[in-house]
Amino acid sequence: MNKKLKDISNIQTGFFAKQIASGEIVYLQAKYFDEDGQLVGTLHPELNTEGISEKHLLRHGDVLFAAKGSKNFAVCFDNTISNHPAVASTSFFVIRLNDERLNIIHPEYLAWFINHPIAQNYLKSNALGTSMASISKAVLEELEIAIPDLQTQQAVLKITQLRNKEKKLKQQIETLREKQIQLQIINAIK
Repeated sequence: MNKKLKDISNIQTGFFAKQIASGEIVYLQAKYFDEDGQLVGTLHPELNTEGISEKHLLRHGDVLFAAKGSKNFAVCFDNTISNHPAVASTSFFVIRLNDERLNIIHPEYLAWFINHPIAQNYLKSNALGTSMASISKAVLEELEIAIPDLQTQQAVLKITQLRNKEKKLKQQIETLREKQIQLQIINAIK
């Protein structure tokens, strides 16, 4: 089954706020993620609760989509990443699945689908702006999502997880191999 994103979710923009040194709420920004949407570093609360409505607080399973700049990734929000509530910055659209749709699509699968090259090509080809590309809410809403059964979605996520683990291991092997070769070269010179 295929559904447009607007038919299975509510999409809102992130929240604009001025950060402070210490606060009660984590302010998620695109700079806290690598190009694959993996969180880098430790999160610290940088906002006060004043002026932040309940609708902006992220829920477990919300999908964040980085709509500005060259790295347009989606990531499924996991509320275990911090002991504090969190909001997304204006760099993101927050995609919240409709309650009745949670029975037909996993949020993690939705993030995977948005990150897939086919979806990325659609989004990038419809981006606005030349110096700093931006994907509009209207374009994101029209993205057509292929939704297989939940078991297939789980299989896709497991395969992706294993593939990412394999890539990481290959990279570690290559790094160790390079160190070994450089050590052998140094030993040969001595």
